Formats: sequence, structure tokens, C-alpha cells
Amino acid sequence: MISEEQQELVSAVRGLLAKRDARAGIRQAMDTDLGYDPQLWAQLCEQVGVAALAIPEEYGGFGAGLVESLLVVGELGRTLADVPMLGSAVLGAQAVLLSGDSDACARLLPGIAEGSSTLALGWAAASGWDEFGVRADGETLDGTAHYVLDGTIADTLIVVTEAGLFEVDPSAAGVERRKTAAMDPSRALSEITFTGAPARRLGTADAGPAIERLRQIAWAALANEQVGAAEHCLAATVEYTKSRVQFGRVIGSFQALKHRMADMYVLAESAKSTALAAAFALAENRDSAAEDVWVARNQCSEAFSTIAAETIQLHGGIAITWEHDAHLYFKRAHGDAHLFGTPKRPVAQG
Repeated sequence: MISEEQQELVSAVRGLLAKRDARAGIRQAMDTDLGYDPQLWAQLCEQVGVAALAIPEEYGGFGAGLVESLLVVGELGRTLADVPMLGSAVLGAQAVLLSGDSDACARLLPGIAEGSSTLALGWAAASGWDEFGVRADGETLDGTAHYVLDGTIADTLIVVTEAGLFEVDPSAAGVERRKTAAMDPSRALSEITFTGAPARRLGTADAGPAIERLRQIAWAALANEQVGAAEHCLAATVEYTKSRVQFGRVIGSFQALKHRMADMYVLAESAKSTALAAAFALAENRDSAAEDVWVARNQCSEAFSTIAAETIQLHGGIAITWEHDAHLYFKRAHGDAHLFGTPKRPVAQG
């Protein structure tokens, strides 16, 4: 269960997204260079402080915690708003913090906390997140980071390599950024190629533990986003079946459809429980964190994919038209199932 303060945060974000009609705005944002509504992001940062939640006070943040940030990611999932929360304020900021580099934290995080600058995390090879797309030779980088969130618009790049974490100025020589086509048009992805690009190593300690925790944070964040999107799909489907008339009756009165929506509800609720469990386990550094994240990543992906598919089916032909949002959630479900890779089940200790 979340606390009263956390519920107030959720309500504030949900209310602002509704006021801005963020779900309707995704179609306009998809065709822009940014890929999101900058005014919406500014309001989320200025009025609610979403980007500052998990950043310590010493670096300009609120010091609230990781759970609060992931709750915001969940609310954004309801509308598919692709603002720089997941890629920059969560993954980018956490990468800098996990590096243990106090100088980098002091330089980069205040701007992230106030929403005036953004980070992008480059990691994956073309084959996915099990391999690093970029290699380091001293403080020079070569290779291509694939599937990067906020990659073309970020003010600073954080690159994950086998040798550790590196900070890169995107305007430096040897750095090329480009958008890439994706099945999910509401999520802007990019490729960043480094050719002898100068980089600054973040931290001096072994980066292995930091990279592993960053993976787990990515999976937990995505699980919360999937829950928010799945809950929207369920609510939209229930509302539609209350108004759609067939054979002289609203279709929601047919027993077969009631059973299908009941199954959707069970999937959404169980996914929500696992996503919250993973968020709290990570935030509190519990021994069960790796297992909880594995459960959440797999269960939430399956739940969202199933619920999105049922949303298409129960809406009928209208759901596959461009004008309806159901197909956007269906595409986000399939994209999310692959984003950040799939964790292997942790090996039990003892």
C-alpha cells in the first residue's frame, strides 16, 4: 500500500495530466522533433516537481525517493505521455547517482531536478540490453547505443559500457544522433554513434553493481508504466461496453464479455501489486529485490499485452482505426515487452 502523501502525489499528477488532456496531445507530439509536449513537462516539473523526486536535496532535489518517481512513471503510462521522466529523471539521474561521482552529481542533477535540462542513457547493442553497444578505450568511446530514450534531445549523454559509466557532451566531435523508426509511434527512440568521441568517466569504483541496479530500476520503472497503461485500457473498455448497443442491448450486459473484463481486472490488479512490491523492494534494498523485479517485469508485460489485446477485441472494428487510441496502447504494450530486455530469474542463494 502507498502512503497518504504518495497518494496525494499520484492524484496531483493525474489531475494535471487530465487538465492538459495529455492523452489527446500525444498525437500532436509524435510529429514534433521533441516527441513530447514541452509545456506539459514544464508544468509537471514546476507545479509537482516530478523530476526532483528521487534526487537528493544536496543536488537540488526533494529527496523523496525512488518509489515516488516510479509512481509518476505509472501515471504517465496511463496517457502514453513520452515526457523525459523515464529516460532522464529516472534512468539518467539514477545512473549519475549510482556512479558515486559527487562532482558529476553537483554539475548535472540540479538542472535535471528543475526540469531545465535532460539526460539520455545509452546502453544497448543492436541485439538488445544483454550487450553493450559502445566500448571504451580510456576516455574515448566507439560504437552505437541503440533504443535510447530522449537520445536526440538530451543535453548530456550517460553511456553505459563494460568498462563503466561515461559522461558525453552530445555536441562533441565524433557523436552522431538520429531518430529511429519504432513500432510504437508514441515512444521516441534513437541511435547514438560514437566515433573516437571524448568522454569523461563517472566514478572510479567497480561499475558492475551500479549497472546491475540500474537494470533493475529500469525494469521496475517499466513495470509501473505498464500497470498505468493497462488500467487505462481496462477503464476505457468498461466504459465503452456500457454505451455500445448490439442486438438491442448494451454489450456490457452480455455474460461472456463480463467474464472477459473480470479477467482483465484480475490481471491489472495482480500486476499492480507486483509492480509496487518491486518498487518498494528496490527503494529499501531488500534481499528479495532481484526476485521481486523479475516477477514484476514478467507479470506486468504479460498483463499489459493481454489487456491491450482484449481492449482491441472488445472495442471491435473501431479499435484498429487510426483515430482511436486503442492501437497506440497495443503498440506500446508490445514495445514495452522488449524495452530494456527481459531479466533472467535470480538464482536462489543458500
